[in-house]
Amino acid sequence: MPPVLFEWFEYTGSDERFVTPLPPGSYRNPILAGFYPDPSICRVGQDYYLVNSSFAYFPGIPIFHSRDLVHWTQLGHVLDRPSQLKLDGLGVSRGVFAPAISSHDGLFYVINTLVDGGGNFFVTAKDPAGPWSDPVWLPEIDGIDPSFFFDGDGRAYIVNNGPPPDAKPLYEGHRAIWIQQFDLASRKLTGPRTVVVNGGVDIAKHPLWIEGPHLFRKDGWYYLICAEGGTEEGHSEVVFRSQSVTGPFSPWTRNPILTQRTLDPRRRDPVTCTGHADFVTTPDGAWWAVFLGCRPYEGNFFNTGRETFLLPVTWSDGWPVILESGQPVPAIVAAPRLPDSPPPSVQLTGNFTWRDEFDGPALQPGWNFLRTPHKPWFSLTEHPGALALQPGEASLSDPGNPAFLGHRQQHARFTASTAIRLPVVAGLTAGLAAFQNEFHHFFLGVRRRGPGLQVLLERSAGGDHGGVPQMVACMDLPAPDLIYLKIEGDGRAYSFSYAIRPSGWKVLKENEDGSIVSTVVAGGFVGTYVGPYARIDR
Repeated sequence: MPPVLFEWFEYTGSDERFVTPLPPGSYRNPILAGFYPDPSICRVGQDYYLVNSSFAYFPGIPIFHSRDLVHWTQLGHVLDRPSQLKLDGLGVSRGVFAPAISSHDGLFYVINTLVDGGGNFFVTAKDPAGPWSDPVWLPEIDGIDPSFFFDGDGRAYIVNNGPPPDAKPLYEGHRAIWIQQFDLASRKLTGPRTVVVNGGVDIAKHPLWIEGPHLFRKDGWYYLICAEGGTEEGHSEVVFRSQSVTGPFSPWTRNPILTQRTLDPRRRDPVTCTGHADFVTTPDGAWWAVFLGCRPYEGNFFNTGRETFLLPVTWSDGWPVILESGQPVPAIVAAPRLPDSPPPSVQLTGNFTWRDEFDGPALQPGWNFLRTPHKPWFSLTEHPGALALQPGEASLSDPGNPAFLGHRQQHARFTASTAIRLPVVAGLTAGLAAFQNEFHHFFLGVRRRGPGLQVLLERSAGGDHGGVPQMVACMDLPAPDLIYLKIEGDGRAYSFSYAIRPSGWKVLKENEDGSIVSTVVAGGFVGTYVGPYARIDR
């Protein structure tokens, strides 16, 4: 089967939240818009590095660099070789959970959990841009969200979410935070495993899903920050401290140190689900937190996934505070007092247009595959200046590796478009997909039909029709050399258009209910991706 050629892909975002001019010396939240959840951060000298969860997308764990905490440039991915990350058959919201990045003695560490794919492991690199090592597995850890802590006496520890003591939960969502020493020489855990937090801040109140632990030391105290309440509207960040690394740890009486769950849901431009924070210090001693949050377009509907936000940390009576109780996450914030960095060549927040002419030797780091590719099905060199996609048997509805390249939907209001050169053969369909998971997606495609073409729109909406995608619109066309396709989103309203000339757009279907690719409908932990897709019709 000959390949489908995509001449270019363009994404434009235009959210009202980002229209307000940015005053000098300030930055916008989120700092990474779109599906960039579970941020973890570290500093080495003047340089800051940040990683995010990637779940069942490949390459895994995007890694970013900044000098000012505001402008970020993606260096690549930590797990960029199939031998490092096998995601075969995993659900979209399984795979890589909550990586944590740290640096010690000239070596960078990223530790995480591969859910349903082998458990917990870490990788190392001398240069955060890579290459990163193959995984070192940690079978002793029963749980998720591990994080390294390197103490001043040279000892290392791993903290993680795990089952409660004796594996006997008192209620649904009862978890614990464990600590164990890590031997740097043997690269193995050693000594006893100890529970440092059982349940959460107050186990009598049945706190839910204590997770995302990070341990650090300040002024003789060991501080442990954790997410609590689950990663939905009840999400929060809480803090504990102890004078011993293995506890006992006491919670602050004014917890949580970050949440939006008590705010009026009718407020303007809400940010919800905040939590899963990590801290970093600047050379002048200031403290900052990165954390995840969501931007609903109505109610609790959001298609952009969980995003990365940044706020300063203040200290009160020896305890850290990200936001005082009842305060909303601000959209514009005074920037850290750090040397200005030039804006990156690829914008990651605000309103922008991103266009890929497919004229480079390799894919740009903003693209992802769905699960691990084990054979090449795309090329940038076979037809220079175009992306050549080889259609395969795997479809978006399968737990496999379809011929799909995804770019994150980073705005509630967006446009994604492309130009396609279809081979003169029957039996394949290609176009643009807006994908959330196997059972929640749209596909705007085109295929040969007699001497002409047929442009079509398919929708997969959960259990409807047994989970089989349904055609909701189609149109027969002549067969031009190029056909143009466009997906537009405005909150829950998604519209789908085609053209046989660059300026001759015609609507195939408008105001489709895009809430089917929202997290609240589709479930899971990811955001929507938009991008080129090709398949062999069955």
